[in-house]
Amino acid sequence: QVQLVESGGRLVQAGGSLRLSCAASGRTFSSYAMGWFRQAPGKEREFVATISWSGGITYYADSVKGRFTISRDNAKNSVYLQMNSLKPEDTAVYYCAADLLVGVYITPDEYAYWGQGTQVTVSS
Repeated sequence: QVQLVESGGRLVQAGGSLRLSCAASGRTFSSYAMGWFRQAPGKEREFVATISWSGGITYYADSVKGRFTISRDNAKNSVYLQMNSLKPEDTAVYYCAADLLVGVYITPDEYAYWGQGTQVTVSS
């Protein structure tokens, strides 16, 4: 089992950058695939990015491809989301998620473990 805590969300102007972090507890963090999702008010939770247990495979939603980068540091039990060229439509609560997955998984139902979320607000 793993527990997740996100941080780094704040108010930022359009065109700016943010780096979100997700700290995980548990000795088997390196076994988990990790994902970032986001949920805007009145909308369903949507996939943002995912990274395999080794970090060798990453996959992004089309809406963030080329602007966001997911990475992980298994020695620090952490996963990161570097967000550049932010747009107002990126405003949402961002969640990290984990599960023992092999491959690319982009639907929330496929992840068993979730953090509490961190708010990102992009002003125009």
